[in-house]
This record gives sequence, C-alpha cells and structure tokens, in this order.
Amino acid sequence: MSNAYDVIVIGSGPGGYIAAIRAAQLGLKTAIVEREHLAGICSNWGCIPTKALLRSAEIFHYAKHPGDYGIKIEGSVTPDLKAIVARSRGIASRMNGGVGFLMKKNKVDIIWGEAKLTKPGEIVVSKTSKTPVEPQAPLPKNVLPEGTYTAKHIIVATGARPRALPGIEPDGKLIWTYFEAMKPEAMPKSLLVMGSGAIGIEFASFYRTLGVDVTVVEVMKTVMPVEDAEISALAKKQFEKQGMKIHLEAKVTKVEKGANSVTAHVEMKDGKVEKITADRMISAVGVQANIENIGLEALGVKTDRGFIAIDGYGKTNVPGIYAIGDVAGPPMLAHKAEHEAVICVEKIAGLPNVHPMDKLKIPGCTYCHPQVASVGLTEAKAKEQGRDIRVGRFPFVANGKAIALGEDQGMVKTIFDKKTGELLGAHLVGAEVTELIQGFVVAMNLETTEEELMHTIFPHPTISETLKESVLDAYGRALNA
Repeated sequence: MSNAYDVIVIGSGPGGYIAAIRAAQLGLKTAIVEREHLAGICSNWGCIPTKALLRSAEIFHYAKHPGDYGIKIEGSVTPDLKAIVARSRGIASRMNGGVGFLMKKNKVDIIWGEAKLTKPGEIVVSKTSKTPVEPQAPLPKNVLPEGTYTAKHIIVATGARPRALPGIEPDGKLIWTYFEAMKPEAMPKSLLVMGSGAIGIEFASFYRTLGVDVTVVEVMKTVMPVEDAEISALAKKQFEKQGMKIHLEAKVTKVEKGANSVTAHVEMKDGKVEKITADRMISAVGVQANIENIGLEALGVKTDRGFIAIDGYGKTNVPGIYAIGDVAGPPMLAHKAEHEAVICVEKIAGLPNVHPMDKLKIPGCTYCHPQVASVGLTEAKAKEQGRDIRVGRFPFVANGKAIALGEDQGMVKTIFDKKTGELLGAHLVGAEVTELIQGFVVAMNLETTEEELMHTIFPHPTISETLKESVLDAYGRALNA
C-alpha cells in the first residue's frame, strides 16, 4: 500500500475523525493518525462519559425525592459508585468502537503512533508512549504501522489537555483533573473545585447531587464567567440552594497536602486568606493546546497565545498545513471542532460557497443542574458594542410543562437589536435548555427577526414555549407572564 495520501489528519477527536470522514466522502484518499484512543477526549473522557455520570446523578436525585411526584420508594436509595463509573466507561468504549467502525466504513486508514511534521507534505509516525484508555474497544484491522507518510494536505487536530497552575499541579491522588474525577476509586466526603467553567461546574454538580460536600472557588465575578451575568446569578442561586458553597473573586494561592486530604489557602475578595480542607480537589482552570513536539516550530507554523493560528477555513500560514478544534483556539467545544473540520475539508476540496467559521453562532452548553445554554452576545457584550437593544425574559415558573415536570426554576433571555430586530443573543438556564438552544441557533443562522419568531407556532405544552414568550416579552407582548 502506498504511503501517499491526499489528506492526513493528526488526531481522531471530534474534529479529526469528522475531517477524515468528510475528506473520504469527497473522494480524497485519507488517513488519520492516533496515538492513544480513537474518538479523542470528547468521547473517552469528556462530552459523552461525563453526561453518563450526570445522568446517573439525575436519576439518583429523582429517586431521593419521589414524594415530589406522588411516588413512594421503600428503603434507602444509595449510589453505587463502582457501577456508575463502569456504566460511564462502557459508554466511552462504545463511542470509541463506533469511530473505529466509521473509519472502516469510509475507507479511512488508521496510522497508530505519534506524528511529527518533518516538512510540508510529510509526517513521520513513531511508536506511541501513551497507554490506551481502558476499556479500549478493539482496534480496526485497517491499522498501519509507524513510518513516513506524505499528503498534499495535513490537518492538525491534536486537541488539548488540562492546564495546571504552578504549585498546584494535579497529582492524580489528592488533586484531580477531569481524568481522575471521572473514575474515583471511592466517593470523597468533601470536594474543592478550583474553577467554575463548564468542566468545573459539571463535576461540582455531579458530586454534590451524590451527597458530597462541595466548595467552588472562582477567580471571576460570576460562576460560568462566559455566560450572561443574569443567567449565571440564577444558576448560582440554585447551586447554593442545593448546598454548594461558592466563593467568587477568590483564588487558591497555596495547597498543603495531608495523608488523605488537601488544604487550600484561598484569598478571598476582601484580601483575607481562608483555609479550606477537603478530601479531594479538582483543578478545572482550563486547558492548553497540544502543540508541543509535532514539528510546528521547525516548519514555521505560527501560534498565538498557545494555539495554532488559523484563518476562517483552518489554514495556517504554511501552505498545505491546517489546524482545527481545540488546538486552533477557543471556544473549546466538540461541535466547534466538527464544524471547523467540515469547513476545512470542503475548502481543501474546492467546493463552492464554503462559509468561514462564525464564532458568534456557536452555542455553548453546560450540563449541570440546572442546565445552562447560550449563543451569541450577552447583554453586557451587546452594550459594550454600543448596540441599542431590546431584552426579553420569560421564567419557567410561568410555563405549564415546566411546572408539570417539577422543573419550574429557570429562565429564557433574548437580546435583539432594537432597530433591525436581529437576534443578537439567547441565554437559558433550566431543565433541558441544552436541547432548546438549537432553536435560537437555527434562527440566528437564518437571520430570523423577532417578527418571524413571533409568527412561529410552538407546540403546547412544551418547555420550548418559553423561547417564544421571551421574544414576545422583548417587545412588550408576553402572553403568559
């Protein structure tokens, strides 16, 4: 078999494997290089298995409150940590195997090892030092060995890894990253979470729901700092109602490790230092791109603040070399990586009317309880841009379906340009809002105005009716509040 390809993709995460599939669909001879596990962090350690954990926590929550739904459960309800983790890892293995099947189905060759760019159009793949994730689905039979491979187009999709703060580096025992947090050997009685972005707050929500004493330390003014401040405040209120302790505008300055606990020195907003001791600590202070040791410097590939610099189509400054996904910069989201992959490959293939990535139309979802989802500008950002805006709000407490579900704590917030009626942003907190947000994403992509949204018929009874009511409220026409 020839070692020459049209496209080689380095990394098989959601960006990488989608790029490989789309390239193969377009008739390009394609190979993908992987050093550790097919499907990347998302399917093995991120998006999918974390949702499995959160689903288990959700079921436990309902089982602990059966009376709210007119149900009696005799005896105690307890979480089986070993079974919860096993279910999550089994789902990861299933996803892992699914990507292997897709590679075979689309006739994409898999090269197993660590890739390094040696010159434009060439990579050298050496034996990997990484230990495959467990459980690891069996590798497909179309796996090629180490060696030198060439391609007209090379797409770097190497992803990212947890960022560590100096002096507070995770050790895998007392200070965890999301890797250890996903498969604990025993349930801690107390947990300190450093950082309240999506990763931090999801794990805080998971452990708190299962009964762990959880404290969150966040350096910014709000939890989930990228979200609209009003939505963040509502979410924080619900987290605290659940028993979570949250310190904002605070930072961990020092950590002392005990035999089976960790004590964090936390500098509070007023400058005072408080010592917080917990069984375990999760470091969730962001991620950093995997740009080291892949030959970028030698080829002169430009980077910007630790990420590979690209244009709207994934092109780097070096012809024939591209980058997509987390390694190419924020937002660090699987669906952003997937869309970037399609854009990049279709541009390579010369398809007409390929649109560059518009980051304002990328939705963000956090699967805590309550869920948070958003797209577009926050109210603060819209005002910073000097926009004259209309803001609509509609609470879940006024929605019949939310009340019937026992999930009446939430809100939908919409932001419109007062002059044109353009939907600038939408921000949601509450049950299943990660499923609802796509309605607004579609609307923004179609350049829908408030008038068209108002004339859209939403089914009743559904939580989705809150979307329309929020639009109506922005124009003083809300019907149910």
